[in-house]
Amino acid sequence: MPHSKFPIWAALLGSGLAGVLVAVQSRINGGLSQELGNGYVTAAASFGSGLIVMCVAVLATRRGRTGLTRLRGEVRSGSLPVWTLFGGAGGAFFVLAQGLIAPTMGLALFTVGIVAGQVLGGLVLDRAGLGPGGRIDPTPMRVTGTVLAIVAVALSVGFSGVHGAWLIVFPVIIGVCVSAQSMVNGLVRAAAQSAVASTFVNFVVGTAILAIIAAVSVAMNGWPTNWPSAPYFYLGGIIGTLFIAVAAMLVRTAGVLLLSMSNVAGQPLASVAFEAGAPLAGGLTQGMIAGSAVALLAVVVAALPSRRRGLPH
Repeated sequence: MPHSKFPIWAALLGSGLAGVLVAVQSRINGGLSQELGNGYVTAAASFGSGLIVMCVAVLATRRGRTGLTRLRGEVRSGSLPVWTLFGGAGGAFFVLAQGLIAPTMGLALFTVGIVAGQVLGGLVLDRAGLGPGGRIDPTPMRVTGTVLAIVAVALSVGFSGVHGAWLIVFPVIIGVCVSAQSMVNGLVRAAAQSAVASTFVNFVVGTAILAIIAAVSVAMNGWPTNWPSAPYFYLGGIIGTLFIAVAAMLVRTAGVLLLSMSNVAGQPLASVAFEAGAPLAGGLTQGMIAGSAVALLAVVVAALPSRRRGLPH
């Protein structure tokens, strides 16, 4: 594979800024879910709006259309496994959790769980060599960073005093899925040679999954009637397109773990700020602040040493 044109510091900075967007998206979707009273419809609406954006992007860019054609050829020839096209499932479950779980436990605690899952998933996926950058062996500092991420979860839950804090197990699992999403999206982007094409595929899959889930919810509970008028409630999908495109472009340079680490560096900072100024649940607690600080420390520790790649297998 050719080397990425992105220097490692630029990849990590870009991913960190994307992490801030993830926290913004979580706050928006959590707020929309509270307004609608239906997290399933919220998730489908968020992903669906992102799909509309990506449809326009594919139609407007020749590289996006060419990328889809190239991607179809790679799948038909067997060069790209079909399962790599389903990265959107990870994003779908993440957005679903934003509407169902984040309003219950608060954005800061929810984010700490996502952080722990991402770093755990990143460590395992890099070691397995499943990402587009090949196998990346764990260094002592990366392992230490992963342990700190787990400690962050323990601190957040142990001292948060938030009702439903046990639900953090779900963000942890979903965080692992988000790492896997970054991995497979990187593979799809490499095959398509287009971030637009890979992001479009991601949103098609995620929207299909969430539309089915939302349809079942509406059939059982009816269509939400309290749709908010503020435009920002409907920006979650657009923010998601930016995050997924950035992750697909940078995962080969940073590796799955470092991409996850740098991405989540922005998430605790932004989520604490939101929970302090515009809380989803009961506001900040000492446990949330301590957990977010340790989660941020985990990112810094894991990213300190120079990256040492194992030989691709």
